[in-house]
Order: sequence, then C-alpha cells, then structure tokens
Amino acid sequence: MKPKWISLLAILSLWSCSNDSSEAYVDPYANVKATFGNSIDLDNLANYANQTIPTYITKDNGMANPITDKGATLGRVLFYDKNLSSNNTVSCATCHQQANAFSDTNVASIGVNGTTGRHAMRLINARFANENKFFWDERAATLEIQTTQPIRNHNEMGYSGANGDEDFSNLITKLSGIGYYKELFKFVYGTEEITENKIQLALAQFVRSIQSFDSKYDVGRAQVANDGQPFPNFTNQENQGKQLFQAPPQFDATGSRTGGGLGCAGCHAAPEFDIAPNSGNNGIIGVLNGTGIDVTNTRAPSLRDLVKTNGTLNGPMMHTGVFTDLQTVIGHYGNITIAPGNANALDPKLRPGGNGQKLNLTAQEVNAVMAFLKTLSGTNVYVDPKWSNPFSN
Repeated sequence: MKPKWISLLAILSLWSCSNDSSEAYVDPYANVKATFGNSIDLDNLANYANQTIPTYITKDNGMANPITDKGATLGRVLFYDKNLSSNNTVSCATCHQQANAFSDTNVASIGVNGTTGRHAMRLINARFANENKFFWDERAATLEIQTTQPIRNHNEMGYSGANGDEDFSNLITKLSGIGYYKELFKFVYGTEEITENKIQLALAQFVRSIQSFDSKYDVGRAQVANDGQPFPNFTNQENQGKQLFQAPPQFDATGSRTGGGLGCAGCHAAPEFDIAPNSGNNGIIGVLNGTGIDVTNTRAPSLRDLVKTNGTLNGPMMHTGVFTDLQTVIGHYGNITIAPGNANALDPKLRPGGNGQKLNLTAQEVNAVMAFLKTLSGTNVYVDPKWSNPFSN
C-alpha cells in the first residue's frame, strides 16, 4: 500500500494545475486589441464626456443621452466601420470626413447604390444646435433617430429592406458575428446583444462629442461680456463684419435695405451660429436629382468651420452644393428672388413686406462679413485622434 503522503502530493499537484492562471485566462478584449491596436485603449479611454465647453455656450440637445467615454468610443467604431453598409464599402465617415469638418467635398456623396439626395451636412457642434431636429428637411426628431436613417437608405448604405436590399435585422445579425462588437457592446452595455437603439445611442454620443471651440472668435468672445462689444483680437474689418452679421437691417416698403446690418444673426445667432428653430427655407429650392423644386429644406449646420483657417472651403454649401465660395453665398442673401411655388415657405425674414430682400451690399460689407465668418473656424477638430478613423491607426 502507498503511503498516504504520496496521495496527498498527487491531490495538491492536481489542484495546482487546475488553478494555473496563465492557462485559464482569456482576454475579454482580444478582438478589440487585435483590430484597433493602440488607437483604442479600453483601459485608458479618450475624453469625450468631460471636454471643456465655453461658459457662453448654453444649448445642449443631448441631455436625454449624455455622452460617456465608453459610449462615444463604440460610436466612433460604428461611425468609421464599412461593415455598416450592405457591400462593406461605405461608412458614415465616407460622407462625413474629419478633414472637411465632417462633411464632403463632393456635391453628392457616393453610396452603395448611387449618390445621396442632398449634400452631406457638416457635423460640427451638433450637440449645441438650437434646432433639435436633423436632416436638411428636419424629418428626424432627434439626432438618435437620424443616425441610422442613412444605413436604412437604399442609395446610401443599403439596408433599406426594399428594392432587393436586406433589412436592418440582417445588419444586426452581421454585426453580432464580429468579435470586436461582441466585446464592445458588452463593455458599454453589459451584454453582447446588439439593437438599433444601442447603435443610435452610441453613434449620437460620438457625433455630439465632435466640438469646435478653439477659433479666433472664441478667443475674442472670452475677453468680452457679450457679442455686441468689439473683440480685442479682431481686426477692424472682422469687427465690422461681426457688427453687420448681428445687426438687423432696415427696409423700405419694397424690401430694399436703407440702413442697419445684414441680419444674418436672425437665423444664425451667436455664439452657436446654428439655425433658428422654425425657420423657413432660404430660397435655395433646387434638387440634386430629377426636376422640380423642393421647399422643405429648412435646416442648416452651424456656420462654424465653414472654411478651414487657411480659407479653404470644407466642401460646397447648401443642400444642393450650389455655392462654392462665401462671396456667392452672401450675394444670394443680398438679392432674394421669390420663386414661383415658394412664396409661403420662404423664411419671412427674407421677404420683408412680402418682397424678396435687397440688401444693396457694398464690396466693403461683403469682404467684412467674409472676414468675420472665417474667424469661426478652429483647428483641433481636423486633427484630434479621438475623432479619427480607429481602423487606420
């Protein structure tokens, strides 16, 4: 018979082997690390939730879905992932490029089955928009609802459930089979289950995190009590442009300007420079595809980062991309023609006394307003890695 101490050693040996942590450990984020390398560190997340916001910025349309570092990190992956399109060739970032203030230099962006119906809107400071609705025609009541509509669009990302497309449930199945999504959804929500609502929440958090408050305007605004005061860091021309932008015009009975400013702030008030809620259309009623008119476009992005600091446009302007320089935009507002079929939908501020406004602009005024608009551009939004493509780092 073997001594009892030999049996005891055998038991201890088995216990030691069964508790070998090096063999039992499985990295719960192995797929995230393998896919994204150093661009995403789940132990040291980028700061999305607690970015510095100037005290003079008071609007926030994201209170029902507060930004978290976890949620925005997942949103960043979803935003750049071409797996969200039916043929794996298009992502949200295809149409909304960081290098162009999250817009596109193409008039119409290229999707999986054609092109977009309108120009891709810039996404700068979407969180601080005065208008809570999204899309040019405001058909989405919230940013959350907006985020998955391009995915559900036949032309754009192809999960429409019509015209031979798979529906959104097929996308859910597709993403559920990807290792890094199993890990990220569990990391954010505590479970691997993927739903459209979870995708919407994460994408909206990421988009709302994209902010730009390092412009020449912001430097000046921090030094004064209100926007009506001259900014000490502005040139005389820039301060003149600011005054013209803010002051309302005075019109005669024919709609011709007799004095005052240009009234731009009536629709794009400082300091957010977003579109005023309940605005009408601005007189641009063309369509990109087909014929006829479209008077439903009443939304606009913030005027911040219309251009880069070197003056280069971040893509063409308006929903049709019809304008390619600031001078032409200002000229459009300088002489509004009320087109047939647009007499009621045109914003009332652009038709004083029922007539299309005529601002009678001088070259000096045009140049001053352009100079002011260029002060609204920052630099960080174009280069900050937390808003960059995690798949390419």
